[in-house]
Amino acid sequence: MKLGLISCTKSKQTHPCSAAEMYQPSSLFSKAYTYATKCYDQNCILSAKYGLLLPEDPIEPYEKTLKNMGVQAKRDWSKRVLVQMDERLKLHPGDEVYIHAGKDYREYLIPGLRRRGLKVHIPLEGLSFGKQLQWYEKHECLE
Repeated sequence: MKLGLISCTKSKQTHPCSAAEMYQPSSLFSKAYTYATKCYDQNCILSAKYGLLLPEDPIEPYEKTLKNMGVQAKRDWSKRVLVQMDERLKLHPGDEVYIHAGKDYREYLIPGLRRRGLKVHIPLEGLSFGKQLQWYEKHECLE
């Protein structure tokens, strides 16, 4: 199985809605989510507030980011996400996880994913915001 993990964004809807709809005002999220739905078997959203979200999960607008959090808070957030993944997803060793999220969202998550025997990929690692947008415009699914 291929799982896509897409990070939340600052740009959000102003009303309660599904997680997938909440971040659509962001062009980066919109492109990442469209790509992920075409290319991966399942997709989830990494939220600074909620942790792991399934696209259909109902959520409220919020203002929170991992960027301003300290190391321990980021570690605690990552542990929470891993527990949510264990509870909500049926992942097995050898499954692949494609992370479409910045360093703050993946740094402490990756070791836990690898300990579970999952293969981790970071397709946009090191790319600036503008280069990430271009990447989505140029890339098709890799089979």
